[in-house]
Amino acid sequence: MSPARRCSRTACSRPAVATLTYVYADSTAVLGPLAAYIEPHSYDLCAEHSTRLTAPRGWAVLRLTEPDPGPSQPSSDDLEALANAVREAARGPRGERGNRGERGDDGDGAVLSRARGHLRALPDPER
Repeated sequence: MSPARRCSRTACSRPAVATLTYVYADSTAVLGPLAAYIEPHSYDLCAEHSTRLTAPRGWAVLRLTEPDPGPSQPSSDDLEALANAVREAARGPRGERGNRGERGDDGDGAVLSRARGHLRALPDPER
């Protein structure tokens, strides 16, 4: 079992409760809930340091609140909307499908695999 994450501030050994990330393009410091994974350019802060956080002159601080503890799993409506968005994106502009890297579809236009890209639409196993 891994030990609890600690505050990134020097000489602070309190447990981390928030993650700080800088968006340099927008001159914004974003303070949100503790991230699931440690990222190289983010900082974990304890409760005291996260409440006392200030940003450099000309920068804004965006404080994100904890999300509502809702259902732990996405609803079927969310999953269906995501699947429809992926299918639409696979069709390309104006609903046309390109032939770049396609290997097949499941009959309703969803691409089973693409040579390039990081998203894949898979056929519904219940059909």
